[in-house]
Amino acid sequence: MANYTAADIKALREQTGAGMLDVKKALDEADGDKAKATEILRVKGLKGVTKREGRTTANGLVTAHVDGTAGTLLEINCETDFVAKGEKFVELAAKVLDQAVASKATDAETLLGSTADGGTVQDMIDQAGATIGEKIEVRRVGRLEGENVVSYLHKTSPDLPAQIGVLVATKGGDTTVARDIAMHIAAFSPTVLQRDEIDADTVENERRVAEATAKEEGKPEAALPKIIEGRVNGYFKENVLLEQPFAKDTKKTVAKVAEEAGAEVSGFLRFKVGV
Repeated sequence: MANYTAADIKALREQTGAGMLDVKKALDEADGDKAKATEILRVKGLKGVTKREGRTTANGLVTAHVDGTAGTLLEINCETDFVAKGEKFVELAAKVLDQAVASKATDAETLLGSTADGGTVQDMIDQAGATIGEKIEVRRVGRLEGENVVSYLHKTSPDLPAQIGVLVATKGGDTTVARDIAMHIAAFSPTVLQRDEIDADTVENERRVAEATAKEEGKPEAALPKIIEGRVNGYFKENVLLEQPFAKDTKKTVAKVAEEAGAEVSGFLRFKVGV
């Protein structure tokens, strides 16, 4: 029987993020030598990269970096929440984020192709996936610039890393109102800053749906224009940040709250794991 203990299994799992069965097999093969077992896990993991290609990465984390006038937001995914909260995965996310900041990447393809630690970021991801034994991928990365940029990371579960991340760029005002708006965005998930960013075809489709729904409900023909307009405006309030009722004071819009604080929201990014 190989010379290792339950504590050795626990330590190697925490070090590599690999599953218990894989760790035990590696320790058996290495006759209890933890360094050799780590190498075995890595080699076997690399051989399994292709097999993991089609797996679903529904877990992971969102992380951010802000340096005054610029911010970077990153979503990196894995297969299980066990790996998502593991030290190795969190460390990997931090390394990838550092490279995203250094390269000023605005899309995943550019980031993955950039050079880091003597190889590409994709190489780094593959090596980590090999050790951990799960498919890992950079889903998206975004960069936001402005006069003032703040970030907000939100945990949807206390034992997991942040699942929602927000960057907000403002002109004027202070960081307090900017952070309040970032928290609002995390909670209410607007899709655009202002209504003219919504595609005209999308708005027209909302009008058609509103009209068809009103007719189905038997609303008077004379009242249809007002009803349709009201429902389209409701769609705007749901999706346009500046027109949403502010989370902390629903009698005011986000635009009004920013204005009263001497600020103007110039842009935002919001990532949620798997969405």
